[in-house]
This record gives sequence, structure tokens and C-alpha cells, in this order.
Amino acid sequence: MGALDEFAREQATLLELESAGRVKVNDLAQRFDVSTVTVRKDLDGLERRSLLRRIRGGAVSVGNSDEGAWGMRVRHSQEAKQAIAQTAAPLVCDGDVIALDSSTTCYYLARELLDRRNLVVITNGMRTATLFMEQSTAIVVVPGGVLRRSAESMVGPIGDLLTGRGPINKGFFGLVGLSTELGLLDVSVDEAQTKSFIAGACDHVYGLFDSSKSGRFGLHSFVATERIDALYTDDGISPGFVSGWIAIGVDVRTVAVPVAVVTDMRDGSE
Repeated sequence: MGALDEFAREQATLLELESAGRVKVNDLAQRFDVSTVTVRKDLDGLERRSLLRRIRGGAVSVGNSDEGAWGMRVRHSQEAKQAIAQTAAPLVCDGDVIALDSSTTCYYLARELLDRRNLVVITNGMRTATLFMEQSTAIVVVPGGVLRRSAESMVGPIGDLLTGRGPINKGFFGLVGLSTELGLLDVSVDEAQTKSFIAGACDHVYGLFDSSKSGRFGLHSFVATERIDALYTDDGISPGFVSGWIAIGVDVRTVAVPVAVVTDMRDGSE
């Protein structure tokens, strides 16, 4: 592997932690073709963001009790999320009332919808709300609650706040995991509860996720299988996954992901 930039090293380190639970400084230095000093700086930075825990000679995973900082997640599988968003965007027409959750995939979808006219957007995502506020003419509705800093979302028992206000045509939701038995899943009970309230007010529900989520473990269901109109993911998904969902009547749309061009450049921080 040629030397990678800081972000690429962080992503590779986190993926290794997710699969192995532990990384070693010397192994990463050899893998990334950088000095051990550079690796230690990378690990220290990730620890400051609570994405790992430093130990002697390396780091260990902090577990999957949370999905991680928004700023890190928005760059993970970026090309796939952008392609998924572009494919799902034609579902939204001028004048629609839509719901977008706080997921990073829905943030990329929001970027595709900024030119829609007379749009009403219900979202618990602070980044998504700010994007529409600054760059569109959409009416933005943010349900009240408590700010969840890691996800930059508003969560809480919003109850029937949306009931009786008129139809929400379409709801778009990211996820941590999913199953044909339980539907769309999250690891945070607060996030799942808020998503469930929002989804319950939607006429149509769509799940948006990159293919890495297909094998992930999720704790809390927020949309039941029978309420899912379609799933949008990338072509890295397994054929067995697709056929399993189609067999129970849920359409799965897969999108090709452009191949990223990686430049081999030497790390200059040694």
C-alpha cells in the first residue's frame, strides 16, 4: 500500500478496529508506509474524538454503543452515499413534503434537493436543517428534543407532534443495520425512537445505506419490514441480500459507485 493522507489512514484504522477490535502502532506504520510517530499522532487524534482508546503500543475499539462522530461518518463511503443520493433524488418532486433523518446519507440526499421548489422538509438532523436553511427556499421543520452531539441530531419523545399536520409524502432514513425480520435498525435507542415517530407519519418510507451496513448489528428497530417501500444501496451489496428482500416484497435499488482515483504520495510528516 502506498502512503495515504491522514483521512485515508484514519478510515483504514477505524475499519481495522471494527473488524479486529485492536490495532498496533508498528503494524499500521508498516501498512501505511509512514513513521510510528505519525501513527501515534493519528491514534491520539482519533482518541480525542472518542473513536478509539489508546493502549500501550496501539489502540482498541471503544465498542459500537454509538455510531461515531458525524464529521467522520459523513466521509465514510462518501462516493457510495453520493451515488445513492443521486439515484433516490428523483423520488422528490416540487411541492413535496418529505422527511429526512439525521444520517449522513440523507445529508447527501439533501444536497441533491436544494433546487426543489415549494419543498417542506421535516428533519431531526442539524446539518441537514442548516443546509436547507442556508442554500434553499424550503420550509424546514425541526421537531424539538435534546441535541445528540455525536450524531448532530435532535432526539426525544416527540410523540404525535406530526400527526394531523397533513401528509408527509415520503420519508428517507439511514440506518446502522437491517434485517428482513425486524426492518431498519439503529444502535441508539433515542435515535431509533425519534426515527420511528417520524417514519410513522410518512406515507412512503425508503431506506438509504451503503453496502457495508448489510452485515452490521443493530439493536433497535425503527421501521418495520412491511412499512418499507424500497431500499437504496450500492452495488457492493451481495446478491443474496437483494434476493432475500425481493422475496418478501421489498424493492432493492442498487447503484454503481464510481471508482475513486488514489494518488500515491509520500507522507511528509516524518
